Formats: sequence, C-alpha cells, structure tokens
Amino acid sequence: MSDLKDAGKFAELLELTLRLGASDATVISTSEIRIEDELARLCVEPQCENYGASANCPPHVSGPEGFRELLKVYEQAVVYKLEVPSPVLFSPVERLEVFGLLQEISASVELAAVKIGQTRSKGFAGSCCKILFCSDHPRCRVLHEGGKCRNPQLARPSMSGFGINVSKLMQSAGWSLQRAGGKTIDTAVGTLCGLILIG
Repeated sequence: MSDLKDAGKFAELLELTLRLGASDATVISTSEIRIEDELARLCVEPQCENYGASANCPPHVSGPEGFRELLKVYEQAVVYKLEVPSPVLFSPVERLEVFGLLQEISASVELAAVKIGQTRSKGFAGSCCKILFCSDHPRCRVLHEGGKCRNPQLARPSMSGFGINVSKLMQSAGWSLQRAGGKTIDTAVGTLCGLILIG
C-alpha cells in the first residue's frame, strides 16, 4: 500500500473525520489492532439482543479469525473517537443517534478513502445497523430476501463481532478509554470508537 502520510492524504481523511463529528482521530499501524476471540464470544453468550439481526453482525460476519486474515493485507488504519455525555449513552433515543453517527463516520471516511484511490478501505463501527437504520423493517433485506442493503452508504460491521479490543485500540491511538457513568452523573462522559482500514 502507498504511504498516505507522504501523499498528504491521511490529513484529508482525518480532517473529514473531525468535520463529521469525531472528538479526535489519528492513524495507527494495523499491527497495533488486538483481536480477542473471547470478546467476540460475548455476542453469543450472554447473547446480544441483536445477534443474527443483520448481515453486519454475528453469526453473519467472519469473526476474529476472518479479521486476522483481513489485517494481513492492510498496514494502516484511521481510528477515531466520540466522547459522549453519560446521560446520552443511557438514553434509549439519543444513544441510537450517537451510534448512528458512529456508523456514518466510518462509512463516510471509508468512501472518501476509496475516492482517493484506496479502493480496499473498510470501515467498522459499533452497534447493530438493523436497529439504527432499518428498525421500521421487520427483517434485514440481505439476510431474508437475498437483496441489497437498504443503507449501503451508512451501515458498517460492528467491531464487537470481530473481537476488536477497543480499549487497546484507544491506547494505540494515545487516548484513555472513558466508561460512561450512571444516569445521574451529568458531567461524566463515555468514549465510543470507530475504525477504518485503509488500503
């Protein structure tokens, strides 16, 4: 892969990430991304309420082993974070809006990278695209109709299903992971993270 830093292209992607609403963004080596099978197993036991709901969630993704294979063909990645007030993350409505933004940022930066010639770039985010973008539809069209995704410009795979260690990802980026406090702690914030493999 060409070194985007030398070409000045990473600066363009990082600027876009911040413009879209990220609190911070940086570039890391894909060798710093940690994959742990036990983290992916949490989608199954205790089973996530969205398990099997979309083509971007387990068991319909390649999981940790597939992601390890994928990383072999990438050298660099954009990682970004959203710092969100705890009450927002505990709100049934606002929480979905924030995770929707997380997905949108990953998708938009991926598409921007493709436009500048990094055609293998792939974005990953958090949560389930079915509940974020297709909650008014009973089923995922890809899974149950063999059709195309209703929101290909927005929906991206959830990092959880691949066993991506978000805490270590944040450390690699030089950030500390902040966990959301209780509903009554107005000043506390939680940190969400997204990832785009660039190639």
